[in-house]
Amino acid sequence: MNRSNPLPSIEALKAQAKRLRARLQADGTPVGHSKSLELLAHQHGYKDWNTLHAAVGNRPPASPVLPGAQVRGVYLGQPFCGRVIGVIALTPPGRFRVTPHFDEPVDVVTFDSFSAFRQRVTCVVDGSGSTAERTSNGRPHLQLDL
Repeated sequence: MNRSNPLPSIEALKAQAKRLRARLQADGTPVGHSKSLELLAHQHGYKDWNTLHAAVGNRPPASPVLPGAQVRGVYLGQPFCGRVIGVIALTPPGRFRVTPHFDEPVDVVTFDSFSAFRQRVTCVVDGSGSTAERTSNGRPHLQLDL
């Protein structure tokens, strides 16, 4: 079935079913919780609640960036511009392995007498585009400007 509108989250669907149940009750047509879930599934074009639930549960979590996207940000304190060449959703949901390829190599060493350039890195970020790992000054290793 081709759907142009994205489905709401499970929590939003359950809240809709609760409001539907309350409205039907107020109009003098009491229905149980299960029936309100089934009615809601039909409104979204699904055979039943289980099918709707599976459709919502099987979609991948929203990634902060998509492959091919142009990105800006900071890696180990150095600003960069680049392109995302890979994104993988991880478990638990809400974490993503992102691989940006920097337009220009970034020097990740702060010493004047030594340099180490990186042009491609892979980091695990959350939905805000930030790594959980921090540098000694408390900043994320990678922070994407979203």
